[in-house]
Amino acid sequence: MPINDRLRNIGIVAHVDAGKTTTTEYMLYLSGKIRAIGSVDDGTAQTDYLEVERERGISVLAATTVFNWKGYTVNLIDTPGHIDFVSEVERSLRVLDGAILMISAVEGIQSYTEVLWNALKKMKIPTIFFINKMDRIGADADGLISEIKGMFTDRAFAVQHPIGRENQFRGVIDIFQENEISDDAIDTLSRVDDEVLKRYIDGQVLDNQYLKERTIELARRAEVFPILLGSAQKGIGITQLMDAIIDFLPAPRGDENRPLSAIVFKIQRDKTMGRLSYVRLYDGVMKNRDVVYNVTQGKEGKVAQIRKMHVNDYEDVGEVRAGDIAAVCGIDARVGDIIGCADAIPPEHKLAVPLLTVQVRPKNNNDYYKLVEALQELDEEDPTLEFQWHQAEKELHIKVMGTIQIEILYSILKDRFGIEVIFDEPMVIYKETPAKKGEGFVAYTMPKPCWAVLRFAIEPGERGSGLVYKSIVSTDKIRKRYQNDVERTLPEALKQGLYGWEVTDLKVTLIDGEDHVMHTHPQDFVVATPMAIMDGLVNTGVKLLEPILYFKIITPEEFAGKVLNDLAQMRAVFNSPWISRGMATIEGEIPLATSMNYPAHLSSATKGRSNMTTRFLQYKECPEGFVIERKRIGVNPLDRSKYILSVRGAL
Repeated sequence: MPINDRLRNIGIVAHVDAGKTTTTEYMLYLSGKIRAIGSVDDGTAQTDYLEVERERGISVLAATTVFNWKGYTVNLIDTPGHIDFVSEVERSLRVLDGAILMISAVEGIQSYTEVLWNALKKMKIPTIFFINKMDRIGADADGLISEIKGMFTDRAFAVQHPIGRENQFRGVIDIFQENEISDDAIDTLSRVDDEVLKRYIDGQVLDNQYLKERTIELARRAEVFPILLGSAQKGIGITQLMDAIIDFLPAPRGDENRPLSAIVFKIQRDKTMGRLSYVRLYDGVMKNRDVVYNVTQGKEGKVAQIRKMHVNDYEDVGEVRAGDIAAVCGIDARVGDIIGCADAIPPEHKLAVPLLTVQVRPKNNNDYYKLVEALQELDEEDPTLEFQWHQAEKELHIKVMGTIQIEILYSILKDRFGIEVIFDEPMVIYKETPAKKGEGFVAYTMPKPCWAVLRFAIEPGERGSGLVYKSIVSTDKIRKRYQNDVERTLPEALKQGLYGWEVTDLKVTLIDGEDHVMHTHPQDFVVATPMAIMDGLVNTGVKLLEPILYFKIITPEEFAGKVLNDLAQMRAVFNSPWISRGMATIEGEIPLATSMNYPAHLSSATKGRSNMTTRFLQYKECPEGFVIERKRIGVNPLDRSKYILSVRGAL
């Protein structure tokens, strides 16, 4: 049962420029939360609160706000629409009970729209489709609805009809208010709902109220997906969208009487209170001065203050209950940390796969340690950065989604931290994987005192499987605590393979080894594990893997031949072009390494008349003989003597 039927936790997701932030502004205005409607173009939108967001007119961070509508409380998360900031969307989806997937009536379904829908579908999040920009020339609601049904789900149907077309669009009509409900709605409900089908076959009257009630119940279970229409720029259809949030999206579930179970999904800094940890409670209650346990970090923290947030404004509330969202001051947490217990926390769905690595340097060397602290802080807020501080080399590295993210990080470091930085040329992140089966062995018994003997069996795994580890060695040969050391050290040992890239998609089995009752010290197996792994990789050999993107290019037909030739040069695999109204559409797969700068080149070469969209697809083997090495950080475990001296601090 819902714990609070008058609460909704929803998010707005869409491809960039579909109108998410403008829609949010109108919702806040109509609900009385704000007195005037801000503009994305003018930099006055409430939920674009960073200076860089106001300057560029794009959302960078997910913004959390709350408003009341007809006696209901709605926690709303406005998410970024650019693929470079998909990690913000990923974290938001995990804490939502429902979503609005917005699509432009002019641009239609775009590559990132597909990414978002696939995530919503996999996570079984009840979703409303909102077709925006119905007032624009070229708006085609009927065609877009057909695309949604064909590409996404045949369980979607329009619950509104438009009044007027394109620049004559002036409103919507609710199908449940009409004399006759559309055949599409009845057909969809009949296919999904046995009760509706039985009534239909028996010739019973399917009155509007009954069909709306069935739609509400099915939509809240993510079994049907209502489609609404509107123009956020003119405020048309927004009131109906807000009503639909209440009707078609579910209330949260949970139990206030169960032990606390919450997750941190966003970190923000406050000038007076410091770290704000945004949490979603699934079970239990959290109050001011409570001592709570951070499961992920294994430590306790005391709640100093609990706030309901409206972007950068807030209200002190003193407590937060199961099903609700709030910002908590006082606890030391990172994004993704679980508070209380993990019993009620849903699994995460990965959308963000950083494909570029880049080195960051301060323009002023005196800012070096200040930059380290700034990047550590940003890494707490966005773990996908995977900040690495190589102290011996004085190098700072982060992972990013794309060049737009690099530009935004430059602005954030300058505006928020007062540091001017230089980003080196970003480098594509390759990976390594074993070429065949083999074994890795080490006898770390000299120079004494030490004793750790390990033998691993290493073999290739399925693509995308990551690291799969198991041990078949008895605790009589290697005690449990030492085996735990081996398992804990393995991911770090695989961070740099023979070519300096992370090793993935492999099975590692500990098949033999021994400790010594007298000579083994606590860190011996931590030191020995990388040596055995690298020995194994020498024996198996490795293959390089490269990131492959799905791409879609729309270009005038006269340029299609040149584009196809370019694609062939970039090692793309693609289907024959589809020609419609003088425009060629080409879809396929392409390596990131060869195509990183192609969208800008394509636009320039065709005088802005072409568009290329991409999304990450998978890692695939590089062509035979292709090798690109990354400079190794630290001493290579294959250089055994030097490596042992370095880990012992004797270098």
